[in-house]
Amino acid sequence: MSFSTLMYHEIRKRDTFQPTNPSPINVKQNYNDILPSPLFVTLEHFEEQMAYLYHNNFHTLTLDEVKAYYYEHIELPKQSVLLSFDDCYQSIKQYAYPILKKYGFHGVAFVVTGWLHDEPKEFHTDQSVCMAESDLNTISDVFEYANHTDLFHTRTNNTVGRIMTAEDDVFIADLARCNQKNYITNKDVFAYPFGFYQERNVDLLRNNGFKLAFTSEVGCNNLHTDPLLLKRNAIPYFMDLTSFKNIVNTTLNQSTK
Repeated sequence: MSFSTLMYHEIRKRDTFQPTNPSPINVKQNYNDILPSPLFVTLEHFEEQMAYLYHNNFHTLTLDEVKAYYYEHIELPKQSVLLSFDDCYQSIKQYAYPILKKYGFHGVAFVVTGWLHDEPKEFHTDQSVCMAESDLNTISDVFEYANHTDLFHTRTNNTVGRIMTAEDDVFIADLARCNQKNYITNKDVFAYPFGFYQERNVDLLRNNGFKLAFTSEVGCNNLHTDPLLLKRNAIPYFMDLTSFKNIVNTTLNQSTK
């Protein structure tokens, strides 16, 4: 059996989303960047996608189920999919949370703890504003949280992230700061910032007790997939429902052969 992981970042109503306009991030850390438009999905498409999963009896996985699949060889429920949301922008609470709650779905959010604002900020459609810790508590009946670094979600260009250049002990210290937060419920699960990594980063995670780590490489996952190099499928604003169906259904008839 195999499963697909879907990767979301930001959600906007179709009439407020302008893919040609850059969306600057608004985070607590002193770091400036732009969230690329393919990391957005429209609210209308997101609603359509979640309705499709619900009406076709898909099961939304928890991280414990994925760990049990890899380390205890416990089979996954049929038609399983993992819903992941990176960086914890406001639209997760504004749009994703009520839809997932309506369908009884479960989500995983990867938290950059150093990005969370001290207090909730006003929702903006022209910026990618990070949530506050109190926001995470509000939506924790639907979402569980895992490590996306404390202050290491930065890059010097489009191919080099901070975890690739930092000394191992500095990276370990950052992972520990993230895991010190009580709301990080899965302290042995990680998502590589920007999807960037080197083999030594993977080895470091493995040697420090991490059980799962997620890349941004497309494809589905089975028992032959390294659990520290799990694949995820970004769902961009321009993806139609047919393409979405192809992603979530490609896993159904695959085996681990």
